Amino acid sequence: MLGLLVALLALGLAVFALLDGWYLVRFPGAVLCARLLQPRVRDLLAEQCFAGRVLPSDLDLLLHMNNARYLREADFARVAHLTRCGVLGALRGLRAHTVLAASCARYRRSLRLLEPFEVRTRLLGWDDRAFYLEARFVSLRDGFVCALLRFRQHLLGTSPERVVQQLCQRRVSDPRPRRTAFAGPLGAPGPRPALAPLSGPATILPLAAPAPPSLPGGAP
Repeated sequence: MLGLLVALLALGLAVFALLDGWYLVRFPGAVLCARLLQPRVRDLLAEQCFAGRVLPSDLDLLLHMNNARYLREADFARVAHLTRCGVLGALRGLRAHTVLAASCARYRRSLRLLEPFEVRTRLLGWDDRAFYLEARFVSLRDGFVCALLRFRQHLLGTSPERVVQQLCQRRVSDPRPRRTAFAGPLGAPGPRPALAPLSGPATILPLAAPAPPSLPGGAP
């Protein structure tokens, strides 16, 4: 009996060490919590909040929350958002699924050890192939927006229009996102995107990097 317990403990430790077990636990946990414990959100464009706290495992060598953890926490918040507003259920009914096609991040201030925060996620709009979402990391100490992330969530096996039509039981015109002047990852910083909720048409950050500059003399 003792040997079996030791073997199970060793297996559990191996899973957490080699397969990132905490992620494998939290991801379905976020879906189940959104589906069973939180109310359904009827407004597709409504902002939803996902609470978090900076843990020791999230830190980099400078004792800040490392850049990859922002994307990871945004994953949990995004899947909870899509579950509560019914998108994941509609995809399952249409026998389709979704993948993250592109993302863009802007970091404004570090999150530190044990600092509480919220990931505030909202759907900006959609086009023929993808949903566009935004996630803001807001410190609960002072309400400062520490990071702004935007995503293109591509659909496979269906279209956003069909998903929305199934949810609303009627045809809905798509609020196609417009591109802003915010520079791509390799360009110079452009105008700062608005951090307050948008009241007009949805906007997204450009997700493709600009073309590389030509060298002197016309060489590529």
